[in-house]
Amino acid sequence: MKVILSRKGFDSANGGIPSPIFEDDTMLSFPIPSKDHEKDKITYNELTCNGVLLNKILKDLGYSGDECCHLDPDLDITRRVVPVKGWKPAFGQINGSASHLLKNKIDKGDLFLFFGNFRHVVESNGKYKFARRNKNSEEPYYGREMQAIWGYLQVGKVISKAEEQKKFLWHPHACEKRISEEKNNLIFTAAEHLSFAPDMSGCGIFSYNEKRVLSMPGKTKATWKKEKAYDVDNINEKHKNSAKDSEGIYYAGIWQELVLKENLESENWAKSMF
Repeated sequence: MKVILSRKGFDSANGGIPSPIFEDDTMLSFPIPSKDHEKDKITYNELTCNGVLLNKILKDLGYSGDECCHLDPDLDITRRVVPVKGWKPAFGQINGSASHLLKNKIDKGDLFLFFGNFRHVVESNGKYKFARRNKNSEEPYYGREMQAIWGYLQVGKVISKAEEQKKFLWHPHACEKRISEEKNNLIFTAAEHLSFAPDMSGCGIFSYNEKRVLSMPGKTKATWKKEKAYDVDNINEKHKNSAKDSEGIYYAGIWQELVLKENLESENWAKSMF
């Protein structure tokens, strides 16, 4: 089983604010604003979390961008206000990022762990706001922006043929532009159950837990805890650790997927996230 750390959700270039962790530990990864063709768009007003529309949460937290979004990965049908007939969880990738996954032979049984930028939020008088830091809190991440794992998908099937992709009408990687114009458009569907935990769904969204936080306490969000599973010697890419000290790991640059080497170190670490 190969393990892939995949960056998804709002960041400084897409959306501009961190995604929220609610007081009940629900994690909501905001899907990035969309530039898709009009007919393929879904609005934040068509998505919900804990019974609250995403456009309301976004407005409260200071977002003022596009009202449409790129819902990918699409892992939870309950987040849609109007259910989609025949819906299946799926994740798409194109161009260089898809080529990178093909080069690493990502296939059935491999595991995506999705991570992104997060910050705790609180609700007061019906309005959400980002939590402030509390020096007396035992929670080292409270009130701070962090990078954390929020969801997962174990690959059931890799769909690369256009005719089969078109069947996923609700998914942004099934739109005509991506199928006909983009290079290496791929759709990854989820396995029915996890191979290493048959009682669990093959994809899902995690609740917040400190063990799933990648960021190192007291450092900037992109400086991760030292962990052998995703350290330089255990990844398939040519990245160097650009951390300013030897305590953490910082992979500079713009990248979406980090493929860990296929070994027990990677697999055991990934399983410990569940």
